[in-house]
Amino acid sequence: MGKSALVTGITGQDGSYLAELLLEKGYSVFGVVRRASTENYERIEHLRGRIELLQADLFDQYSLIEALRAARPQEVYNLAAQSFVPTSWAQPVLTAEFTAVGVTKVLEAVRAVDPSIRFYQASSSEMFGKVLEVPQREETPFYPRSPYGVAKVYGHFITVNYRESYGLHASSGILFNHESPRRGLEFVTRKVSDGVARIKLGLQRELRMGNLDARRDWGFAGDYVEAMWRMLQQETPDDYVVATGETHSVEELVDTAFAHVGLDWREFVAVDPRFIRPAEVDLLIGDAAKARERLGWRPRTTFRELVSMMVDADLARLSGKAGG
Repeated sequence: MGKSALVTGITGQDGSYLAELLLEKGYSVFGVVRRASTENYERIEHLRGRIELLQADLFDQYSLIEALRAARPQEVYNLAAQSFVPTSWAQPVLTAEFTAVGVTKVLEAVRAVDPSIRFYQASSSEMFGKVLEVPQREETPFYPRSPYGVAKVYGHFITVNYRESYGLHASSGILFNHESPRRGLEFVTRKVSDGVARIKLGLQRELRMGNLDARRDWGFAGDYVEAMWRMLQQETPDDYVVATGETHSVEELVDTAFAHVGLDWREFVAVDPRFIRPAEVDLLIGDAAKARERLGWRPRTTFRELVSMMVDADLARLSGKAGG
């Protein structure tokens, strides 16, 4: 009998890649989806016959308990969150309820239904915020610079607390920025790949950007979900930084993306103050030595490969519109 896993946030970028990985490994995969008048299953459409979707909500404790009873999983991956940093400024209370308190509700559901379930919490490099050391490790103090980062710190520490208080096999992955063609259009990498494709195809003339000097550690989401899975295969639960250990500026991202289609970014990019955050995070770069040593994990996709993959996917998606 194969294992079963329950994934919250399965309709998101990470959820869809994780579902693929778990299916490859022979799992029965259950996904938690919120009841909504419009369904957005675009990222998991190709998996619809192979996974089972259960309706539940991080705001509703009882629905989570019912989902766990239905799935009877050995592993739970909590990827659901209000995950877009700028939105957390506009909706700080919603972000706190969903991204912070929601974690407690999933942990409580696990504790009530089956405390032997192994639990993964999606922590974030945004917890480091105004970084107190470079690169950032598991021991680096947190200094979040957005309501999202603050909520993620709560989610992280409540996971540690349940591990230590109740003996749950609960681990957190402190994932640095991870991107893919399935990234939402509101995120800077996808905004750039989509914008470059549109400009190349003659669908728009200009790309308006915020802080070009901000630096990030960008990896491929498809590589990072493997680290999540590996954490739950360990005998002892723990927290791990998952990162490439390389940093690139937004300007470098823009330059690489435009160069991939043979264009000079300076001719098309305008800086717009509207896209600059109230409190900026300037330099995030992760030290994933512990994940390498204990999990045997390392990223396989380079920055250039990632950017090229994203631009090519957007070119393919939009090429029909250009001709229409």
